[in-house]
Amino acid sequence: MKASTQRTQRAWVRMPSGKRLDLLDPTPLDWDDSDLALGLARTYRWGGHSAWPLPLSVAQHSLTVLQLRRNASPVPLAPVVALRELLHDAEEGLLGFDCISVLKPFLGDAFRELTRRLEQAVFLRYGLPGWARTDYLAHKRADRLAAASEAVHAAGWSPDEVRRTLKIRVRPLADDPLLPLYGGTAWEPWPPGLACERFLAALHQLKAEAS
Repeated sequence: MKASTQRTQRAWVRMPSGKRLDLLDPTPLDWDDSDLALGLARTYRWGGHSAWPLPLSVAQHSLTVLQLRRNASPVPLAPVVALRELLHDAEEGLLGFDCISVLKPFLGDAFRELTRRLEQAVFLRYGLPGWARTDYLAHKRADRLAAASEAVHAAGWSPDEVRRTLKIRVRPLADDPLLPLYGGTAWEPWPPGLACERFLAALHQLKAEAS
């Protein structure tokens, strides 16, 4: 009886496109690019807390990590590698939740498996290769640098608090890597509509380059 009950469990999400995603059993066909971009633009980092009038979206963070990865690479990133950087947190946009890192162990194996399935569906849909060790280490350096810098400039932590309290051992950047690309005010979180538009444009461009 218990196994039968588990098989009938569903966690449906209706996307703006009209598609339906079962979070417990996702497939690569369950969302449009626009659904993903909007989900990431409406999913917030730092628990939704911000030193600005708006919180920082995962969409904007994803573009930051991509640009930092590009800036650190001695050669241009292959389109599929850049696409993987852009989509490194894509499952959060489908789930609508960016869990603060230190809380993830408390959510247990079930949450870890849920996010793994969503990530797998993303990788299948966009034809992304698995992480090789060297690529993953380079990605994590960019991700940590983005996190340290966002903590100071978007969430309002001091550099000392980032190091001592958040335990991020990376020196925060002074300059916003997205400012040369998009203009505006350095480190200011974008409105959801703008974050969606910019993420979707980058996604479409990289998909075209990778095809």
